[in-house]
Parts: sequence; structure tokens; C-alpha cells
Amino acid sequence: MNKKLLLGLLAAASLTVTSCHNPDYKTDEDVATKPLPEIPAAPDTTGGKVAPENPATREINAVNATQDIKKMQPQM
Repeated sequence: MNKKLLLGLLAAASLTVTSCHNPDYKTDEDVATKPLPEIPAAPDTTGGKVAPENPATREINAVNATQDIKKMQPQM
């Protein structure tokens, strides 16, 4: 039983390898490469506002989060 299974797997693998061959594909062709186009600059979504100096140094805690949320709320 084990030998039949192994023989079947071997036969299936050989069929798969031979069926993947593409006779139209030529490997000796010279393929010309051209450089990719430049990446466009990212659009300015800040509206001209300047980013804070270094927000990563500010500690994340409840007090700072509350202050940030209050700054984001519209003033009435």
C-alpha cells in the first residue's frame, strides 16, 4: 500500500513538472528594462500648519489625552 502511494505521488509530480513547461517562453531574449517613473510628492493635507516639534517625547497618559481631546473640540 505504501509503495503504491509513493509511486502515485511520484507520477503526479512528474506530470506536474512536465505540464508546466511553456515552449513559447524563450529565455535567451534580451529584455530591455526602463526605469520606473518618479514617485509624485505627497499632497499637503495639513493646510499649511506646522507640525509640533517632537510629539513622540510627550508621555501618553489620561491627563495628556484629555488635554488633546479638549484642544480638538470646537469652542462654543
